[in-house]
Amino acid sequence: MPNFRLPADDLEYAVLRCLWDLRSASVRELHERVGAPEGLVYTTTAKVVDRLRDKGLIERHRQRGAFVYTPCIQRGVVERARARQLLTRFLGPGPHAPVAALVDAVDDIDPRLLDALELAIQARKGTEHGT
Repeated sequence: MPNFRLPADDLEYAVLRCLWDLRSASVRELHERVGAPEGLVYTTTAKVVDRLRDKGLIERHRQRGAFVYTPCIQRGVVERARARQLLTRFLGPGPHAPVAALVDAVDDIDPRLLDALELAIQARKGTEHGT
């Protein structure tokens, strides 16, 4: 498992998502797509990029005299880690009541999501049991 720390906030995650979509970008390109639309100054975007690099999520390379950044952790790895972190916070030490609340909330949002959740659970159980 790669060694990294998760994005700490929505801005870090937005910059990382943008970089996954672009595959590589300069701070200027990231700022134009993420920072500027949010009304942020360039240096804020640059600091976010530095934090993502310090967390082991992205790396930089010199290209024609400028730094270009690329993700070094796959989107799925980060998404699974974020989901695990969120569920751990939500479920706490006794998961039965929160799981029931989650099922109720999913049903309230869109009952068809329960079918998708059931299929995902069955698929997961199938891979665990080698079927």
